Amino acid sequence: MRIFGTPYRKLHDEELMPLVVKHDRRAFEELYDRYAKLMFNYFLRMLWKDRERARDFTQDLFTRIAAKPHLYDASRPFKTWVYTVAHNMCKNEYAKHEVRSTARNELLYTTESTSKEESTTTIDRNNFMQSLMNALENLDAIKRQTFELRFFQELSIIEISEIMEVSEGTVKSRLFYILKELNKELKAFEHILKL
Repeated sequence: MRIFGTPYRKLHDEELMPLVVKHDRRAFEELYDRYAKLMFNYFLRMLWKDRERARDFTQDLFTRIAAKPHLYDASRPFKTWVYTVAHNMCKNEYAKHEVRSTARNELLYTTESTSKEESTTTIDRNNFMQSLMNALENLDAIKRQTFELRFFQELSIIEISEIMEVSEGTVKSRLFYILKELNKELKAFEHILKL
């Protein structure tokens, strides 16, 4: 399939996967280089910011791809397929541990005195980001995954609907209600960012 002499980095993901099926190590390494960091960050956010678990899941994901590349559905873009596999791995982990987020502390907003060098805006933004992360952890797994795929992984509505195996309308509806819920939770920060 590959034209002799064509650098692997110039091939599309979908061109690399048939080579991976043929046990082409360089093709696999190219896909790994493209997606390992993305997958690690995805797992890190989805699995309770546990770096070790995120590393393990990233390793497991690529081990699965290397061991069974023939399971790739060539009718789908590789990016959508790999996120679907990662999404299902997270769902299995949630079910295995029966993880349901419990209510966390109310939004963190420190009123500690700060040095003159620190900008109030920077502190507010840091508090906002911490509060956003806490609010996201309070969402159920499906809402958290939807938000993650859209705003952190920057996937399209169509890609998310394929990954989560729901209609585009369902994804849009979920995002609407998630943003509405977050807007209510983060009301103290509306001077920084309108959700």
